Amino acid sequence: MCLVALPGLLPGRAAAQALPRDTTGQVFTLSDLFTHVMLRHPVARQAGLLPERAQQEIRYARGLLDPEISSKYYGKTLNDKDYFNLWDNTLRVPVWFGFDVKAGFERNVGSYVSEQIRTPQQGLSYVGVSVPLAQGLLIDERRAAIRQAQALAGLAEAERRSTLNKLVLSAAKDYWEWSLSHQRLELLRYNTDLADVRFRAVRERVRQGDLAAIDSVEALTELQNRQAQLVQARVQWQNATLKLSNYLWDEQNQPRELPATVRPQALPAPTAWRVLPQDSVETLVNLAGQMHPDLAKTRAKLNQLGVERKLLSNKLLPKLFADYNLLRAGQPFRPEGAMQWNGSYFSNNYKLGLSFQYPLLLRQERSKLQLNQLKRREAEYGLQQDTRDVQTAVRSIANDWEALHEQLRVQEQVVRNAQTLRNGEQIRFENGESSVFLINAREASLVSAQVKLAELQAKYAQTQATLRWAAGGSIE
Repeated sequence: MCLVALPGLLPGRAAAQALPRDTTGQVFTLSDLFTHVMLRHPVARQAGLLPERAQQEIRYARGLLDPEISSKYYGKTLNDKDYFNLWDNTLRVPVWFGFDVKAGFERNVGSYVSEQIRTPQQGLSYVGVSVPLAQGLLIDERRAAIRQAQALAGLAEAERRSTLNKLVLSAAKDYWEWSLSHQRLELLRYNTDLADVRFRAVRERVRQGDLAAIDSVEALTELQNRQAQLVQARVQWQNATLKLSNYLWDEQNQPRELPATVRPQALPAPTAWRVLPQDSVETLVNLAGQMHPDLAKTRAKLNQLGVERKLLSNKLLPKLFADYNLLRAGQPFRPEGAMQWNGSYFSNNYKLGLSFQYPLLLRQERSKLQLNQLKRREAEYGLQQDTRDVQTAVRSIANDWEALHEQLRVQEQVVRNAQTLRNGEQIRFENGESSVFLINAREASLVSAQVKLAELQAKYAQTQATLRWAAGGSIE
């Protein structure tokens, strides 16, 4: 007997060839997610504080070169007798090149003031310099601190990029899981609708006596199996939506939830399945070696150790300081008499000082320098290994890309073949040459192939994001 599909009940070949995509609701694209993450996610905002923190570290280090003013006064009077009055005011201006410029006014008078420090009654003004002649001439603690803080800025920027790249990679992977769960839900919902239509059609044919009652049991069992799969797919979709909502925050740092009406963008279509050229792989490998955040952090640490090495090497020199002060009787802006800028004045109105200090064994200085060299060697070895690991990771993910591209092409053919087998089984069923069991089996095989294809599409999109992350570039 020829079996004819009842209109509106039993799906024909045309109805099963294309899966209508859900077009209701607003599309929440991957770029929309990246915008929310980069602007409002707490981790992104936390990462944004790192450069500012580094700038404040530089500012703090530069404070070591801030000019400093000081004033000291000591006096003693007993039984109406003026023993001493010592007043010293100094302005010291550190200069980047290692020496200090200073100017001041002192007034030391009284009955018991030593002649070494006694000044005229009107006081004594002076201007001078303090110059390191050995240790501290080329580099000192102040310049080293500033240079290390500047190296810290590079470290902070690398840490910021690393944090953001990891956050965006995680968001991209969860987004494509969300898109996959939506695609799976649509596939199983459509498959369940087909089973429901078939069950009602078979039940009607049984009532008319055209089919055996066991066929309705077969159709009902298949419908219930697909309904159970649909429930599981709906739970997966809901959980994926909740997981993706973790990346959504508003301007007030309050968590947001994805609206129930939004849907993801489609998984990568065949037109987006590109072969990765070999020269592109090598370009990515070189790019990773140059700008990967983890490698940049190690290089910044090496820069800091390099500054420390220069400072410790300078510590091997003796401490030799020269102080020269040009003197002038009277207050700074009201000197006594006219100023005579000549050789006689400079040779008769000055205060000169020299200081020398040098440890005989230099055990502390040499051990610190050796420790610094060991730290540098450790960091260099670590950089070499990390560079190799990063480049290997890029090549490994590129291999995954190529394998997925081939798998997608094969799986696309599998879906087409499964569709052809299902359509052929439908024709046989309509001609009375097949059974409900066989057509259900063909549809189950088709849906399984479609879900597998969707999983490969999601993995392909995730691999694209992972490759950009492994190369150290932005995933956006």
